[in-house]
Amino acid sequence: MPLGKPALASGATDLDRDRARAVLLARAGWVAEDGRPLAGDASFRTYVRLHRGDRRAVLMDAPPVHEDTTPFVRVARHLVTLGYSAPRILAEDAGHGFLLLEDLGDDTFTRCLAAGDDEAALYTLAVTLLIDLHRRPAAESVPPGLVPPYDDTRLLEEARLLTDWYAPAVMGTRLKPTAVADYEALWRAVFPVARAVPETLVLRDFHVDNLMRLEDRPGVRACGLLDFQDAVAGPVTYDLVSLLEDARRDIDPALVATLRARYLDAFPVLDPEAVGASWAVLAAQRHAKVIGIFTRLHRRDGKPHYLPHIARVWRLLDTALCHPVLSSLRAWFDIHVPPSRRVTPS
Repeated sequence: MPLGKPALASGATDLDRDRARAVLLARAGWVAEDGRPLAGDASFRTYVRLHRGDRRAVLMDAPPVHEDTTPFVRVARHLVTLGYSAPRILAEDAGHGFLLLEDLGDDTFTRCLAAGDDEAALYTLAVTLLIDLHRRPAAESVPPGLVPPYDDTRLLEEARLLTDWYAPAVMGTRLKPTAVADYEALWRAVFPVARAVPETLVLRDFHVDNLMRLEDRPGVRACGLLDFQDAVAGPVTYDLVSLLEDARRDIDPALVATLRARYLDAFPVLDPEAVGASWAVLAAQRHAKVIGIFTRLHRRDGKPHYLPHIARVWRLLDTALCHPVLSSLRAWFDIHVPPSRRVTPS
């Protein structure tokens, strides 16, 4: 099946990218007709599975006008060096936005769960991987220059997605500048609480859609990693929140409690109260971001299929805001985005 036409890269034509793709594949021993499209994600990236005999690979098409493959390559190679199951880079053309990747198969945790596989076993494997990563010294897990820091500016830009996209969508008008300024100040006041735990490599989108079960690999290598190009250096709590407070599916609260306890048992020097407060701040920040992103995907990008998840994310955000450290931020929400406005944008 011929590969579909990719979006244009800046300064490139369809023909330029077609030729570059053909050259990349030929050098690696493939042709375009070996491929069939795979399901995409919320980004501009598309994927094609190549199959010939017993050989398989995946072609990532990331148009440079929208995407940069460099962070993915850098983090993938680092994860493989650490002994984790990120896709190996088989060939690359960063200038035209093409990567040829190791094919880790079809068994995402999402598909395994839908097929009735053991939820506790899958989530335990993912948490065990995080424990293994977080036990490493920061200089090993996130060496200087690997990824940017998860600093206040980045965290605040993400939290602003709720005020920039969601609030206008449900209220019909933008919030007043004074309200937005108060929102930013309240977030800045609690970000130090989020950082009162050790720092590590944060993969950012560590959830069941981006995790693979690899039955032929031992230990934590049985957990394949897919989506990490937005990785940063940040608090150890973030990826736990991403995994256990998932925007796309409900998780048994008893399992969440068990896995939080498992993580804390692995790090007896950590203060459980500090971890809980950091968790709450980052959960609230992530859920505010996701509500804004899902609204933007609908309004700007014509992708409404994320909207049904917004009700769940609001429930998670409301729960996070109940932590005492977030009392002032909770009061801001009650005034400016009251419960009656916490709805799915139409």
